[in-house]
Amino acid sequence: MKKLLILIPCFLLSEADAQEIQAVPTEKMNIIKTNVTAYAFRNINLSYERAINQWFSLNIGFGTMTQGKVPFINSFLKEEDEKRFQNLEVKATNFTIEPRFYIGKGYGRGFYLAPYYRYSDVSSNSFDFYYDYDAVDGNTYQIPLKGQGSTSGNSGGLMVGVQFFLTRSQNLVLDFWIAGAHYGSGKGDFNMTSNYVLTPEMQAQLKQEIENLDIPFVDYTVETNANGAKVKVDGPWAGFRSGLSIGYRF
Repeated sequence: MKKLLILIPCFLLSEADAQEIQAVPTEKMNIIKTNVTAYAFRNINLSYERAINQWFSLNIGFGTMTQGKVPFINSFLKEEDEKRFQNLEVKATNFTIEPRFYIGKGYGRGFYLAPYYRYSDVSSNSFDFYYDYDAVDGNTYQIPLKGQGSTSGNSGGLMVGVQFFLTRSQNLVLDFWIAGAHYGSGKGDFNMTSNYVLTPEMQAQLKQEIENLDIPFVDYTVETNANGAKVKVDGPWAGFRSGLSIGYRF
């Protein structure tokens, strides 16, 4: 009887411990997200984050910008230079690998530091470009050219952000990219052809016109010939990241 009285409390305690262990929820390790602010720039995107442990996760993202006008073109081209490009449209894709180091509660929640690698590709439609040729006879002639091309870049950077769980079930996620910047190198070619045979004087003025565009964050060189010009992109490639993503955790 004494043994039985001793065993009963032990059995009840073991059952209580088992129920307590079963009541502890397992962490949800996966999050699917989309950056909603990017849709304002025609950027359709999706990312997947997998928690490796409490403090570390891996986020992989893909985005594609449908063909359309160049976002913020008037912020890096003067108005008179912007008018030289007629019906210019671009499309772009990007792929990002982003390890995240969380500070705080972890498992995808709290502030994080994220070094990342990004591949980007940008291509244009067939667009029209005009430049004014000042002839030796004192007259100015508008010379039309047809352009098209693409460029791509590889870069690395660092982003700071914070991620929240918005519901009691911790399924709905808000990911705020506070600020990020990346730097690397890019290469590409844009060809411009003319229906006119360009004289050496016309080629020299065309080369000067394109070089004077002074597009920021990209280094390029210009080669001209009797048929038009070739713009070679080969140099630094830089960019910035910021946004607000909504996701589902499971």
